[in-house]
Amino acid sequence: MNGSDALFIMKRMDTTLQEFTKRITMKIPHMIKMAFAALAMIFTTAQANAQYYEIANQIPRLISPALSGSFNYKGFLEAGYSKTFGSYDADFLEISTSQGFRYADWFYMGVGIGVDVLFAHKNEHWGEWGDSYNGFDHNHSSTTSAAMLPIFSDFRFNIGGADSASFFIDLKIGCSFLLSRDYIEIGGGYLTNQQYFYLRPAVGIRIPTNANNPKQAVNLGVTYKLLTSNYWSSWERNITLNSLGAMISYEW
Repeated sequence: MNGSDALFIMKRMDTTLQEFTKRITMKIPHMIKMAFAALAMIFTTAQANAQYYEIANQIPRLISPALSGSFNYKGFLEAGYSKTFGSYDADFLEISTSQGFRYADWFYMGVGIGVDVLFAHKNEHWGEWGDSYNGFDHNHSSTTSAAMLPIFSDFRFNIGGADSASFFIDLKIGCSFLLSRDYIEIGGGYLTNQQYFYLRPAVGIRIPTNANNPKQAVNLGVTYKLLTSNYWSSWERNITLNSLGAMISYEW
């Protein structure tokens, strides 16, 4: 190999090294970006796992106050009587319970269930209404007494301090089910075993019963109740009941 050949080889190697260096230099930013992306992904995954772990650890701490009663839990046991007004004549004996939480000194929200025993009164003017009305289902018997099952959301607003007598406004909204296959004869119409919209506001006075525990109190009030259903098309099978009454409840 002479001198010119050696010089040519050295120049070729230098050119190849420069091209390799250039390509590596161009790829370094992309490699750095990929590395940062991988690190970010690892960090995000670890952070998410840490958050899930923290949430899982907090669940028992959230449930424990509710079970122990320190999460402002409240309960109500209520009894009442109401009588309908308007075209249909019936009486209701009512008992219910509501369980929930007090979110502020003036606001309570919960859910409840009850039993309303209904005593209906016939309108003798209509005679044997079951035979005279078209569409009466003779597979069902008729009666004038039954039980209804209201299920509701309960919203309560207190006006005044909890340590002394104060006023309250209570609103129950839900549905009520007739616990019978029999039709309930009321005046010129009847209730069926369909569900009914249930609305029951009340206003009254709250009287604390324990100076050391103001959560315990007796409530006295007046109520209005609405039961209605649009399931039937003809008026005699689309009864809406309106009633006024009184209630007494104990809260803890």
